[in-house]
Amino acid sequence: MSNSAAVWLKRFRWISIIEGLSFLILLFIAMPLKYVFDYPLAVTYVGWAHGILFVIYIYVVFPTAYKASWDFKKTFLALVASILPFGPFVFDKYILNNS
Repeated sequence: MSNSAAVWLKRFRWISIIEGLSFLILLFIAMPLKYVFDYPLAVTYVGWAHGILFVIYIYVVFPTAYKASWDFKKTFLALVASILPFGPFVFDKYILNNS
């Protein structure tokens, strides 16, 4: 793997982990705060931050896939992982085992 691909992959992995954490915080902390404790601001702020991180994640998938020479399957799995709880973490493990 070239140095450029390694840089993109490292960047993608960091963004992936942060995006995955924001999704879990949204699902398991902010949503219960909204619906159980009637505190909707948690979803407003965490949801907004997660939305930005999600867009960054999707934006970074394609140049990473290109630089790291991912095939269609790996790129598709990266995109699917972004919408599943714990998906980015599972995909990160998949990247580490198949790089």
